[in-house]
Amino acid sequence: MNATNKKIIIASLNWGLGHASRCVPIINALLENNFTPIIASDGAALEFLRQEFPNLEHLILPTYAISYDRNVKLGLLFKIPHVLKAVRNEKRVIQHFIEANKDVVGIISDNRFGARSTLVPSVYMTHQVNVLSGKTTFITSYFHQKIIKKFEECWIPDNENSQLSGKLSITKRNIKTKFIGVLSRFRKEVLKEEIDILVILSGPEPNRTFLEKKLIFEFKNTKKNIVFVLGKVQSETKKWTSENILFYNYLLSHELQKTINSSKIIVCRSGYSSIMDLAVLKKKVFLIPTETQHEQEYLADFLEANRFAPFSKTVDFSKEKLSKIKNYKGLCVDKNRLNAQLFGIFKRK
Repeated sequence: MNATNKKIIIASLNWGLGHASRCVPIINALLENNFTPIIASDGAALEFLRQEFPNLEHLILPTYAISYDRNVKLGLLFKIPHVLKAVRNEKRVIQHFIEANKDVVGIISDNRFGARSTLVPSVYMTHQVNVLSGKTTFITSYFHQKIIKKFEECWIPDNENSQLSGKLSITKRNIKTKFIGVLSRFRKEVLKEEIDILVILSGPEPNRTFLEKKLIFEFKNTKKNIVFVLGKVQSETKKWTSENILFYNYLLSHELQKTINSSKIIVCRSGYSSIMDLAVLKKKVFLIPTETQHEQEYLADFLEANRFAPFSKTVDFSKEKLSKIKNYKGLCVDKNRLNAQLFGIFKRK
């Protein structure tokens, strides 16, 4: 089989854009190493990746339809039967595709439980070996780790010392984990910082909209240069001005990279992919975790305790709190470059 014909399925969870965005450097690394990535996802995540890589083949997977009200745990509980059905259908879609395409040599699944096959090596990518859920953390972590064990390897996008993910990626269980370094689709550029405050919104509804309304209220009519990127993936980028704020519905990677590098302060959720991106770009950031989403609450608390960045609950946020940032060192790590050795696992069985 010719090296350039070796296909690898990249399956991203459609939950906000974080999972899809951290697949971008994986896809670029595969292309650099003469593999042919096949994009696999659904909804906004699939649309985002298709626009990032318009020349790549894509595969539509069943939707997990993850959404919730303010109580994340309760919302997910009600979704379990639908998710399990979607996972079964997902396995069938993946299996049929591999059977029909003999040049597929592997799968990289970013938190998609059914994106695996007995025909090719399957890798699971997550920073959450442990899934925090309050009093039920032991149970959720146990079942997530059972899923992870069904894959040949578990890739953790962080450094060996769990620098950004903390206890989320630390386990004593017998799991084939491999720390692959901090992933980001961005690179640091030295640009004039003309934007005073950049707000980057992401995550599932309705919490994304709750935060959007709160921050617009806080920043309207300010004399500072404020930019909002709403995280709403559509067929084309749109921009407009309202309440003295410049809005973008969304930005593709090269445009967002320039915008972040041109900003003094970033305000965003404490999602892990956002944290990795801003750390690589060495930015000062103020975090607002999604309420009752234990992972984001833990990450915000972990980064504040290590003096990287301050945080606030949505309801408690005010623009005056941004003054806290000067007391923190900001996010700063070196971007990892993935190499051919990492992909040595992929060989059709």
